[in-house]
Amino acid sequence: MTSTVNSERVLRELAGLWASFGKPGNADEGAAHAGVLRACTMTLVVAADDSPEWPALGETIAALMPEHPARAIPIRLTGPGGRALSSRVFSQCWMPFGQRRQVCCEQVEIAASDAALADLPSLVSPLAVPDLPVVFWCRSSRLAGMPEFDALAAMARKTIVDSQGLPLGGVARLAARGTAVGDLAWTRTTRWRETLSQVFENRHNLARLGTLTDLSVAHSAPMANTSAYMAAWISNAIPNLKISIAPDARCDSLRVTLAGGGFRVELERHADRLVVTVDGLAHCANLPRLDDYSQMREELGILRRDPVFDAALARALRLAYASG
Repeated sequence: MTSTVNSERVLRELAGLWASFGKPGNADEGAAHAGVLRACTMTLVVAADDSPEWPALGETIAALMPEHPARAIPIRLTGPGGRALSSRVFSQCWMPFGQRRQVCCEQVEIAASDAALADLPSLVSPLAVPDLPVVFWCRSSRLAGMPEFDALAAMARKTIVDSQGLPLGGVARLAARGTAVGDLAWTRTTRWRETLSQVFENRHNLARLGTLTDLSVAHSAPMANTSAYMAAWISNAIPNLKISIAPDARCDSLRVTLAGGGFRVELERHADRLVVTVDGLAHCANLPRLDDYSQMREELGILRRDPVFDAALARALRLAYASG
């Protein structure tokens, strides 16, 4: 590690950042009257490849801060080349509605080449806020396949990945360590699971639950793991179903069909609508495409192991192997 980038220097810069808020001329009018509130509930480490999407990632982190205030450590992965490691410290502030005091969180932005990845744990670990959870969001599928990924994930209470297009075995390997794991491919099933559960809140439909014998989940190519999670969750709740999971080029994202005993329930996305059909009667609900903010907002609210997700992951892995 170079002498110019180390955790001690970064911590001094963080201390200086907060000291600067108390100096005349360095705070806006609201902060000068009422001060600045320093907010932090976790350390959020985010690793992402350097790309045109990098500025949008900064906007996502900023949007998450009011509900999940954190010391954010975004790591920009600059790729192959010589060993390069740099950092900068700044704050993210917002003014809650109806108040005159700013709420601020810290950010330490790190840029690292592949040759410097091995230095990241010793740099990042001392920057974690003491006595608060560390969450590691790996937004780089490239990093997830590199040996340096394990050392970064080992620092965190919860590791969040997106297995879209990747084997579920890697997610299972993370979960086997005993720490909390989040997979955004699972997060995308939340609205689908809620909607299907609501179908069986109807007593007439619930009475016919035992007649169901077949489960079919069709999916577009990018949604393979999400479809496996959905099938796993349903089959964990309704045993002894005959299960079919298959890609379908006509499918927008997912099409879930439960049938048996003359009873049929189908959920399918059409553009930004979720069409639910029960025994031939259809109704629609809004189903907007989930962005990073919406998915991470949900995942950051669950910092302990989620037994429902763990059970779905184990079952999805078995289904994936069976279909393969």
